[in-house]
Amino acid sequence: MKNFLYLIVQCTWGILQSLLGLINFLLHIRDRHYFYHGAVITEWNDKSSVSLGMFVFVTKEPYFYDKLKVEYTKDELLKRLLVHEYGHTLQSLILGPLYLIVIGIPSTLWGFLPNLHKKRKDEQISYFSFFTEGWANRLGEKVTGEKSMGNLVID
Repeated sequence: MKNFLYLIVQCTWGILQSLLGLINFLLHIRDRHYFYHGAVITEWNDKSSVSLGMFVFVTKEPYFYDKLKVEYTKDELLKRLLVHEYGHTLQSLILGPLYLIVIGIPSTLWGFLPNLHKKRKDEQISYFSFFTEGWANRLGEKVTGEKSMGNLVID
């Protein structure tokens, strides 16, 4: 029942991002897919991960794995990343049509603007300290009961 409600809300209140996610899903139809707490997970070859409504695209090879200063196996890191990205799907449930403005755009800028990347790297600031990312961590952990990315420094 929980998964059914999740799907209904993502396909109504979260329709904008879910449509974008569906398009991306269809573009990656040959990749591995599975369900996780109602979300459709796609493991893709991109070096980063993204959540669009009920669709989560998780990297198979995180670009930051070799740079980590903590000892996680790759499998543990990927599981934590999945919990984090699932947290973004919960933000979509909460924010609906505001998700792309409140979460999507700021998160993308935080992750990809060269000057912000340099600042995070130079000052050893956790990517997950940004409000969109920390909130996704907390939501993912609360709903799944599993560990997320915490305050890992990945740059």
